[in-house]
Amino acid sequence: MPPRLRAADVAEFDLIERIRARCNVSRDDVILGIGDDAALLEVPAGHALAVSTDTLVADVHFPLEAAAFDVGWKALAVNLSDLAAMGAEPAWATLALTLPAADAAWVDGFAEGFAALARQHRVALIGGDTTQGPLSITVTIQGFVRADVALRRSGARVGDAVFVSGTLGDAAAALRKTQSGSACDPRLLDRLHRPTPRVGLGMALRGRASACIDVSDGLVADLGHICAASGAGAQIDADALPASTALREVFDAPTRRGFQLAGGDDYELCFTAAQADLACMAGDDCPIKCIGRIVAGEGVSVRDAQGRAIDVPRAGWEHFA
Repeated sequence: MPPRLRAADVAEFDLIERIRARCNVSRDDVILGIGDDAALLEVPAGHALAVSTDTLVADVHFPLEAAAFDVGWKALAVNLSDLAAMGAEPAWATLALTLPAADAAWVDGFAEGFAALARQHRVALIGGDTTQGPLSITVTIQGFVRADVALRRSGARVGDAVFVSGTLGDAAAALRKTQSGSACDPRLLDRLHRPTPRVGLGMALRGRASACIDVSDGLVADLGHICAASGAGAQIDADALPASTALREVFDAPTRRGFQLAGGDDYELCFTAAQADLACMAGDDCPIKCIGRIVAGEGVSVRDAQGRAIDVPRAGWEHFA
């Protein structure tokens, strides 16, 4: 188990330089980056700026003993997932890092995890802040998308099919195992600590999907947001929910279903589209699966193969519940 953060061993500006050096992604649209009072950035003509912010707090979103590399990776991944749900291309990020101590080794690991994912998506770190306090990380990410093709939650229509990318439930299953002190399959742990933001799929869905959201709080809860914004309901086929090999090997069907419907932390995309669009989406790199349809009414219902309703006692994550 990695140690908790050590007492201060470097000055604040040394920490900033350590982060800057490891997260140095060059972009021509960054006129002025880290080192001044504000960054100067150039937005491409004809594009809107998509902006999202997420905060991760120790012992809420990750255990304090989590590997610093994994914390850095996930801090960026959850923000990239929000841009993916809008169909936006990532560009820039800012980082506000609150640390109980100026632990250079932890900061190095964190920055390396952040940078590993940033390089995959050409995300330039353009500024931020460091301060002392309980461990928390806030990332604000910016990207580009034409306003007329940006994915939204409000476009689903009765008759549309409901799809999800990848598989569901792995992260929630890993969390259950770790919280109980049980050994956990490393394949499940990897999905919890290093989620894959579906940026490429999000951009491919522009002009194809009628509505989209990322699955962060749980499938039923997040699809419910699409339903509320679109003025419709959704019906999910529980037997169609995609599960990884690891999840199938470790948990029985009823337990697995609970993780998939309400667990959260998947960072897959849930989207709707006309059934006729299925063929053109099937060729994208990320696997997708139809799991239900948009219906008249409101809210999300779940049914088994015989059409019987399945109760979901907890719809998803709620911070202030």
